[in-house]
Amino acid sequence: MSRFLDVFFSTTGVVLALGISTLWIVAKPQSRGAKRFALAIAAFYLLSSIYTVPAGIARLLAFEYAPLERVDGPPEKTAIAVLGAGSELVFGWDGRLSVANPVAGARVLEAWRIYRILQPRWIISSGGHYSPIDQGEPSSVNMRDLLVGLGVPRDRIVLESRSRNTREEAVAIAEMVGTLGVDRIILVTSAVHMRRSLGAFRAVGLNPLPAVAPDPKYRAGWSDWLRQGNTGLGLSGQIAHELAGVPYYWMRGWLK
Repeated sequence: MSRFLDVFFSTTGVVLALGISTLWIVAKPQSRGAKRFALAIAAFYLLSSIYTVPAGIARLLAFEYAPLERVDGPPEKTAIAVLGAGSELVFGWDGRLSVANPVAGARVLEAWRIYRILQPRWIISSGGHYSPIDQGEPSSVNMRDLLVGLGVPRDRIVLESRSRNTREEAVAIAEMVGTLGVDRIILVTSAVHMRRSLGAFRAVGLNPLPAVAPDPKYRAGWSDWLRQGNTGLGLSGQIAHELAGVPYYWMRGWLK
C-alpha cells in the first residue's frame, strides 16, 4: 500500500491516470463515463498538486498539536526520539551522497530546538532502510550527522537503524528505553504523522510527549502555496498514508 501511494501521488501517477483516461476516451469516444473519469482525474490531481490544498487538510488533521514550548522534569531521565523520513540519493561522477529530504530536515530542526530547551541526556535518531533495495544511508545516520552539524555532541546521539516503518520504530525504541536509563520520551515527527505515531508508541507501553515538526514549506511565500508541483503531491501522499495507516494500525492492534 505504501509503495502504491508513493507512485499514485507522483508525476508517474499523474501520467498513468491521464493515459488511462485518454485510452478510454479513444476506445469509446461517446462514453460519458470515460469523459467523467478524465475530468475527475484532472480535478483530483490539480487540487492535490496545489500546495495550499493538502496543507489545509494537514492542519485539520493535526489541529490538536501545538509546538512544544516548555518541558518539565529531569533532563538526564529524558530522551528525544526523532522519527526518520527517508533520504534522497544524489550521484556525482564517481561518488554519491545521501541527503535528508525536506521532511526529515524539518524533524531534525525540531529535535535540535527541543534539545536546546531541555539539554536531555540522549537523542534517539531513528529510521532504517525502507526497502531492501535502498542504496543510501539509513535515515537515522543521515539525521545524526545533521544534528552533529547543528551542535549536538555525537556521544549524546544513539542510532536505531533497523526499522522500516512507524510500528517498527516504536518497538525498537521501546526496547532501547531501559538500556538508556530514561523514563520519558519526547517524540519528534511531522504534525500530520503525530497521531499515528503516538498511537503506535502507546501500543508498546510508552506514553511520549509530542513535539511536532512544521511542514517544511509552512513559511514559504504565497506564490509557492498556490503553485502546482511535486511539493503539493508529496504532502497529499503523506496525508493519504496517514488516512490509510491509522485504520490499518488499529486493525493490526498496533494503535492505542
